[in-house]
Amino acid sequence: MTAARLLAAGLVIHLLLILPAAPMPAAQALLRVAPELPLILLGLACLAGAGMGMAGRVLVTLGLALLAVQKIADLAMMSAFGRPFNVLTDTALIGAGWDLLTDTVGGPALWAATAGSVVAAAGILWAVWWACGVWSGRRLAGRGRLELAALAALSVTVAGSGMGWTGNAPYALARAKLFSKTAQDLRQLKALAAQDDLAGAAGLMEAIDRDVLVIFVESYGRASFDVTFHASRHLETLRRAQQRLGDAGLAMRSGFLAAPTRGGQSWLSHATFANGLWIADQARYGAVLASGRQGLFHHARRAGFRTAAVMPAITQPWPEGDRMGFDRILAAGDLGYRGQPFNWVTMPDQFTLAATDRLLRTSDGSPHLFAQIALISSHAPWVPVPQLVPWDQVSAGTVFDAMALAGDPPEVVWRDRDRVRHAYRDAVDYSLEAVIDYALLHADDPPLMIVLGDHQATPWVAGDDRPDVAIHLIGPAHLVDRAADWGLAPGLIPPASQKVLPMDRMRDLILRGFGDKASQT
Repeated sequence: MTAARLLAAGLVIHLLLILPAAPMPAAQALLRVAPELPLILLGLACLAGAGMGMAGRVLVTLGLALLAVQKIADLAMMSAFGRPFNVLTDTALIGAGWDLLTDTVGGPALWAATAGSVVAAAGILWAVWWACGVWSGRRLAGRGRLELAALAALSVTVAGSGMGWTGNAPYALARAKLFSKTAQDLRQLKALAAQDDLAGAAGLMEAIDRDVLVIFVESYGRASFDVTFHASRHLETLRRAQQRLGDAGLAMRSGFLAAPTRGGQSWLSHATFANGLWIADQARYGAVLASGRQGLFHHARRAGFRTAAVMPAITQPWPEGDRMGFDRILAAGDLGYRGQPFNWVTMPDQFTLAATDRLLRTSDGSPHLFAQIALISSHAPWVPVPQLVPWDQVSAGTVFDAMALAGDPPEVVWRDRDRVRHAYRDAVDYSLEAVIDYALLHADDPPLMIVLGDHQATPWVAGDDRPDVAIHLIGPAHLVDRAADWGLAPGLIPPASQKVLPMDRMRDLILRGFGDKASQT
């Protein structure tokens, strides 16, 4: 067995060990020292000497394969959501991610990339199997074992000195702890969901004398205020809006919320906001829905409101919606849009708001409406971007057809990160303009509008990895000014020093803040 084969086999295992679990420059990753490499090679050789070479080969190959899969999953999650992959809670995202990528890069390109990835994964697995086989066939004599032991000691010394990298053991331990903590958190969450100080409380939301619209603006986060590239556009839009809304007699207060997710999974923020519990993953989401906890919309129904969810992104059955307290759910197919889709985005935000008026905001003496509206024009892939049209021309949406077919498709735009960032900035600006124009449309008899972001865009697009999103209250002063007690500042642009509230506080703040005096204590 030649030294070259041993060296090549050791290099294959080394490269897999130093695979990063988070984005970093390739040169930085390649310069790392994996202290466990000599120990793995020594273990393979020793097991071979004990007649257990095949067992060692299988064990190490499987271990390295699992390590690589976890790291690649972490890389993908860190790039998209700014957090590592949690096997207990994130498996359900695979299907949703596939659907989004299909619309972003195109089905054929995605299938080709997937096929290439499968071939590459098979090749890597074979290479690791071969490398482990080379060292499993190495029966070290005393001198060879001493040399390898010395190399192991040197690697550990280098890593421990701070000159290198601590290796995979701390990483694997952290993932095991995450698994255990997640299981424990889920148990605790079930107990918390059953504890609700406001269950059955009287007088909640009694002060509200009109429709309430909770409007989530997709991917609208702190970057719109603090990242120069985005803020240079969005702050100007908000300044103009603040003047126009004030001139129309509307009051405004704004602040920041910490959202439970970044880069996607909007429904986790919707559930956190409505249920008053921190719901940061799919397992928690399912646990809270199964608990029977009374969320914001259950309480609104009990207070005499009609409740509804306007969900233009929902194109498949959504059984979870029935457990959220909505009397009526309007999915994409229920809103009457007959225009062309904007790639993944089924319809522009202006149409969604117009459909809300047409289908839900009646003047026939019905009880007031308490609705959640999810605006999605600022959802990835962010192209093409609609433009506002006169409200009386919205009709069935065909007026937007030319806009939906304009510009380059996502598979072209997404080849250039700068173009993606420009598209994101334009899309958020459109969504803000649509909400502002809608508020002005109803300024004579305004609803109470609670407008908030669901999460920041993925960090490389937003340029900001914080979880903060904006929240605005827009409506009559006698209701909006109650939010002063929550710490929200007047206007649409909160100061940079504004205290960030956790999103899970909003349910109780709304229920108590718009209630009678007894319900506010």
